[in-house]
Amino acid sequence: MTRQSRPDLTRWHAVILHRDHPSVDALKRQLETLHIRVTVVWPQLDDSHASADVVFFDADMGHDGQFPWPAGFAPMPMIALIGSETPGRIAWALSQGSNAHVLKPVGSTGAYSALLIAAHAYEGARAQADDIRTLETRLRQRPIVVHAILELLQRGSDSEADAWRQLRRVAMDWGMTIEDAAEAICRQDRAFAGK
Repeated sequence: MTRQSRPDLTRWHAVILHRDHPSVDALKRQLETLHIRVTVVWPQLDDSHASADVVFFDADMGHDGQFPWPAGFAPMPMIALIGSETPGRIAWALSQGSNAHVLKPVGSTGAYSALLIAAHAYEGARAQADDIRTLETRLRQRPIVVHAILELLQRGSDSEADAWRQLRRVAMDWGMTIEDAAEAICRQDRAFAGK
């Protein structure tokens, strides 16, 4: 397991989406002790809050439409403030993309670990989503690879295996993916005419 670097929380801006409550005051004190700038809002976030580094949100009174982004697509780590552990409320918090949680009533601890866990989970989810998008793009490009192999066979490759070797060599020589090299071959770019 690789060691994750800790985020520099002193530069962070946290938004707490929660009605006025003693738990909010306790959480705000914890965050300010960590030198995190805090904004408390209710009943919903607007586009200006999308630049926050983290959002704590009320899972008990929260509802759809409180966020200016689609459910589950927050542009930052999300931390649920949970007082009622009913399955429906937990499910709703998860559907919003919660990366961690803090139980209410909030005391004098819990925010720091929730921040680190949420940041780690969010970065992991983002990396995984990026990997999935890359693989989906490559999968959509597979037909062009087949066309490039056929093109190389028509240009005189001895066999399908030889065409694959040529395609890989072009990709390596030009520092690009197989799919990008296949597109260039199919476009009959001059640079690839002699390959």
